[in-house]
Amino acid sequence: MASILVVYGTTEGHTRKIAHFVGHVARRLGHAATVLDASLDPVPAEHDAVIVAASVHHLRHQSAVMHFAAEHRHLLNALPTAFFSVSLAAALDDPHHQVEAREVADELLAETRWQPQMVRLVAGALLYSKYDWMKRALMQMIARHDGRDTDTSRDWEYTDWERLRGDVEEFLARLPAAAPEPAPPAEAAEPAAAGLAAAPG
Repeated sequence: MASILVVYGTTEGHTRKIAHFVGHVARRLGHAATVLDASLDPVPAEHDAVIVAASVHHLRHQSAVMHFAAEHRHLLNALPTAFFSVSLAAALDDPHHQVEAREVADELLAETRWQPQMVRLVAGALLYSKYDWMKRALMQMIARHDGRDTDTSRDWEYTDWERLRGDVEEFLARLPAAAPEPAPPAEAAEPAAAGLAAAPG
């Protein structure tokens, strides 16, 4: 069993949902998982592996995630780590949006000098119910342009949960196996055996 730290940055709450899903998958596989907001400045040193999930807004990830990755980059680069970049661009199949989503993820890694073993682009959500009227109108306009859902009376979730589950399972399967408990020295067992032999039958 490994101790997994799941760190997230979120604006409307969808990436928090993704982070808790990641923690749930880890626990189902027998690991201990701690899920924390990046703004709480979690400590990677207390864990065996770290998974970071952050959403994209205005072509940037949350500043708290940027700070966490930069502040702890030396330790993160010494641990098994994964980065899940959550965006609406990742939900679109055309190459232009996929390249855009990858470039935003690469920008965070370049700025923080963090080098995770796994990087995945995760489709996010249109949370119309969480937006103020101006952002709702803006997101509806963008959704119309990209051929996405424009009904603002409800939220639209594009995350492929089974694909995300597979990515988490793949990452956790790569973790080094825990070292077996060392066997007790042979001489430590001899006195007990001798005592048994001398005991009356």
